[in-house]
Amino acid sequence: MNDTAVVRLEGLTKKIGSKTIVDGLSFEVKSGEVFGFLGPNGAGKTTTIRMMVGLISITDGEVTIQGCSVKRQFEQAMVHVGAIVENPEFYGFMSGYQNLQHFARMMPSVEKDRIDEVVKLVRLEARIHDKVKTYSLGMRQRLGVAQAILHRPSVLVLDEPTNGLDPEGIRELRDYLRQLSREEGIAVIVSSHLLSEMELMCDRVAIIQNGRLLDVRSFKEAPAETEWTEVCFEVGEAERARELIEEDALIRAEGAELVVRLHNRRDAIAALNARFVQEGIPVYGIRAVTKTLEDQFLEVTRGNRIV
Repeated sequence: MNDTAVVRLEGLTKKIGSKTIVDGLSFEVKSGEVFGFLGPNGAGKTTTIRMMVGLISITDGEVTIQGCSVKRQFEQAMVHVGAIVENPEFYGFMSGYQNLQHFARMMPSVEKDRIDEVVKLVRLEARIHDKVKTYSLGMRQRLGVAQAILHRPSVLVLDEPTNGLDPEGIRELRDYLRQLSREEGIAVIVSSHLLSEMELMCDRVAIIQNGRLLDVRSFKEAPAETEWTEVCFEVGEAERARELIEEDALIRAEGAELVVRLHNRRDAIAALNARFVQEGIPVYGIRAVTKTLEDQFLEVTRGNRIV
């Protein structure tokens, strides 16, 4: 991932009648990153994506892709975009390869070598000449990704791509998207309401609710060493261990696990561990207690229910 922003949303708004569906969204997506677009069903994710790729009109604000305005320079902007909105559709009576050939004819810059390249990239070599009607849903998703990246876009937009996939298919798709971002330098934008999948898949995630942007979180930024942190010690003789911890540092004790709040954590963790050992208290494990994306989502949305 680099710092080049390939997609920018500035005050993006969609109104239908008197109802505001998307309200002033502003964020940017960088080249080579997997960017998550997270929110509960009905939050405005699909509406935003439809505006980004020109499927519905923009009421107010702007979307620019590689510096081209979707409103004023639509064709120039869409040259840089590959997208799957909802489910990928193909001719079932044709093979996967024939479907890709058919799409390639619409893009004069796509050669046979590029078709072979994307087939290999999504690992469909063994089934690419079979009819699409025999494909599983996961294979159709992979073929959809292959079709979307045929023309070497700089942005790949996927709306709820894991819907209907089994756990193996979800993991495969996740691996493909991360590979695409690394090897092709594509900015991948993925919308979902599945918190666990977004945490595993994305470099950053934008959280929206009721059409408004609440926050943009990064999974790659290391917390500063000066921050307070929670650390869990798994110990023997938990009662004796509790007596050695400063009163305001102990957050909770659950059986043999003691969760402690520490400052300057590397030195503090080592010092507390050394004290336990010095006092003859066995230490079986030490781990940082980090907030999951679910914790962060509920914190940002003030605990509103995910549907």
